[in-house]
Amino acid sequence: MCGIIGIVGRDQVADRLVDGLKRMEYRGYDSSGVCTVEKGSLIRCRAEGKLANLVKELEHNSAPGTIGIAHTRWATHGAPTANNAHPHATEHVALVHNGIIENFKPLRDELTAKGRKLESETDSEVVAHLISDEIENGASPEEAVKAVLPRLRGAFALAIAFRDHPDMLIGARLGSPLVVGYGDGETYLGSDALALAPLTQKIAYLDEGDWVVVRRDGAQIFDAENNPVEREITTSGASTAAVEKGNYRHFMQKEIFEQPTVVAQTLRSYVHQANNSVALPQMDFDLSTIRRVTIVACGTSYYAGLVAKYWFEHFARVPVDIDVASEFRYRDPVLEEGGLALFISQSGETADTLAALRHCKAAGQTIGVVVNVPTSSMAREADLLLPTHAGPEIGVASTKAFTCQLAVLAALAAHLAVKKGRMDRAEEQEVVKHLLEAPAALNAALDHDDDIASMAHLIAPARDVLYLGRGPDYPLALEGALKLKEISYIHAEGYASGEMKHGPIALIDEAVPVIVLAPSGPLFEKTVSNMQEVRARGGKIVLISDAEGLLEAGEGCLATIQMPKVHPLIAPLVYAVPVQLLAYHTACVKGTDVDQPRNLAKSVTVE
Repeated sequence: MCGIIGIVGRDQVADRLVDGLKRMEYRGYDSSGVCTVEKGSLIRCRAEGKLANLVKELEHNSAPGTIGIAHTRWATHGAPTANNAHPHATEHVALVHNGIIENFKPLRDELTAKGRKLESETDSEVVAHLISDEIENGASPEEAVKAVLPRLRGAFALAIAFRDHPDMLIGARLGSPLVVGYGDGETYLGSDALALAPLTQKIAYLDEGDWVVVRRDGAQIFDAENNPVEREITTSGASTAAVEKGNYRHFMQKEIFEQPTVVAQTLRSYVHQANNSVALPQMDFDLSTIRRVTIVACGTSYYAGLVAKYWFEHFARVPVDIDVASEFRYRDPVLEEGGLALFISQSGETADTLAALRHCKAAGQTIGVVVNVPTSSMAREADLLLPTHAGPEIGVASTKAFTCQLAVLAALAAHLAVKKGRMDRAEEQEVVKHLLEAPAALNAALDHDDDIASMAHLIAPARDVLYLGRGPDYPLALEGALKLKEISYIHAEGYASGEMKHGPIALIDEAVPVIVLAPSGPLFEKTVSNMQEVRARGGKIVLISDAEGLLEAGEGCLATIQMPKVHPLIAPLVYAVPVQLLAYHTACVKGTDVDQPRNLAKSVTVE
């Protein structure tokens, strides 16, 4: 979701602001803009579409100044036009905003009744006018912001520049992340540490409700009650190299191929190889007392949770509920005393998931989070933090974050089983042994990249594609369909194999490819029976299996993709690779924007 960067600097800032926006392109956007403060003027430049369009605008209309703000916008209120692009400005104030102002309409009506003219369709512009109105009535910038923030309902991260104060910015956050960066005679605001990586490694994360006055010599932070507070300054560790594609064509391709490495890194944090035992971070509660697990997530993270449900119930015999975060609170869920509420998120900032976390916390649940950003809002509010160590994921379509989530969840399921007395020492060692086999198996799966690339042209012309799987491969079917939809724009659906005859089989004809995930094993024969139902109706099958499975059922398929023979525990990690690669190469054949697919955002920080 939208990206913010602000600089109170010593030198010209426009180029550095644009560079910061480039580092946040992965978040998803459809317009962008810059505003600098120079000699009593607010100098704005905005453009719809890609950042290249903003760069062209700046070539013709420069934006001088040593202080400024910039933004990439993902449209919510109003079309993705230059007029709706941020920064929004009045005579006195310019601001950029991530999030949604839910009560913007009555605020807008109030402003227009006063005779103020708003130029855009956005909710964000009302904030600029409210602050400007306070300043015109004699308030200082700090007083104006202090008066306006309590009037806003919804979620926001704000960076605000003032025409008559060319030495300061003000930032604020509620429900949307914002960080302060500390440099040498300069201070910065950013949506995340990655945006500020070339500028500084010294950052402080604002807490919920904080606002901050940023000057060249530092920052003064205030909490929601306007009390001065200190927030810990940490070293971000964000690397400029992390956002380089290297020799890969796309970030998504690079991140798919990083999976053996990052899964190995993740597992090192959760297993003791010396004695083949599972190890979790220190926690202030007894995991053995957990009576029920409630998993909440969105998108790909939700599918990781679906796999985890199989593991928790199989190994630990603990009942599991799972919900998509956007629905969870609104069904008024029953939360048992002594439950573990487990939240899965790449960013740790997803608005629906964060709201669900707070709902569960208020209901007395123990909170666990599986996140890729250990300094995120969810991480800071958790009782049990389980980082995934995937490193920055730039491609909007999640790949390595998903497999690292699975690795963490498998380790957690095994650890819970041990604590509940459901897994003895020999069984624990066996589980760890198979987990440690995952990186090599992922490498073996990646060896079939050329084979998958060569068959992508068979999928690219399709209007509809079905994915089938049983057991833990069913969530992988859902994930495969999601990946194809996200980046190739082909309609795709995932189904449990046995559900074919309950409706979807009506769609089968020679124009509908059916992707079947079927590792050999106890569920293989039943899945093959469902394949035969498809084949009898003219469906074209792509079978993803190991050598044994392909030998038994691969004849007559449109194409086959061979995977290594692996233990069922790690099959979901390994079978993620071919569905990722199939979606990737199909999108390449179609010529879509793989890393920044239309209408999508990396971190969804609005409901």
